Amino acid sequence: MLIIGIAGGTGCGKTTVVNQIINELSDNEVCVISQDSYYKDTSHLSYEERTKINFDHPKSIDFELLVEHLRELRKGNTIEQPNYSFVEHNRTGETITTRPSKVIIVEGILILTNPQIREMFDIKIFVHADSDERLIRRLKRDIAERGRDMQEVLDRYQTTLKPMHQQFIDPTKEFADLIIPNNHYNTVAVDVVRSIIKERLD
Repeated sequence: MLIIGIAGGTGCGKTTVVNQIINELSDNEVCVISQDSYYKDTSHLSYEERTKINFDHPKSIDFELLVEHLRELRKGNTIEQPNYSFVEHNRTGETITTRPSKVIIVEGILILTNPQIREMFDIKIFVHADSDERLIRRLKRDIAERGRDMQEVLDRYQTTLKPMHQQFIDPTKEFADLIIPNNHYNTVAVDVVRSIIKERLD
């Protein structure tokens, strides 16, 4: 079993890189775990209180559960990944059944901030993109998919996203085995990752 961690700032193109990697693998060979599924349960808070949470701080992530789930998958056991709603800022109560596979990809902005999680990764990747490019992607995504308005996204970017990126996310580049610049389609870097996966699986 190969566990790959893919990190990088919000809107950097992690999902694109993940998709480029898994396109070469069959469905039963790979599973993807999103850090977003592991935001802490905030059912005890009102909606108003939940909107004020700093979701770009490592403390917002239930790393204990993520570590436990990765250990279970490594043992060959199936897990129930939490399902998270960005509209409600909370877990939905439903779960995603995730079975162990040859390749497990864990992706998220904060996954390299946690030493326990880092130790579990066989390959650590950081996807880098220009800050303006990331903001544009974030704006488009949050307005289209998460019901946010432009001013809300811009305010959050200035007060939370940018400072948290500088404090917690960007410094985790130093832990990466591979940094992929993703301002454009990066064929070479993705091919390198695919080659490593193929070599390890063989």
